[in-house]
Amino acid sequence: MNTPNFDPGLQAERTDLAWTRTSLAILANGLMIGGRDLIAHPDAYSPVRCASAAAAALLALIVYIVGQHRRRTLSRRPLPRRIAAPYAILLSGAAITTLAAVLLAAALL
Repeated sequence: MNTPNFDPGLQAERTDLAWTRTSLAILANGLMIGGRDLIAHPDAYSPVRCASAAAAALLALIVYIVGQHRRRTLSRRPLPRRIAAPYAILLSGAAITTLAAVLLAAALL
């Protein structure tokens, strides 16, 4: 019975790309909210928007770091017994949901 060729780097690469795209999307949303008024009205300073942009930048960095850790875990051979990261994924999802609410509030202010 022939087994298909297995490329051990594909799963790690897809995981890395997905986490990187997520972190870039978070950063872009934070910059849009934080920098929106700075471009149009440089004299109008909004601490809520600046705090939202800073929170988005911090969350983007955390998501990127988690993604790099996941990539390293999935690129090891043989694979570790436990490769799932339910706490990191759950925490990232909760933080992104909270940030979405904060960014929505900042956009409406």
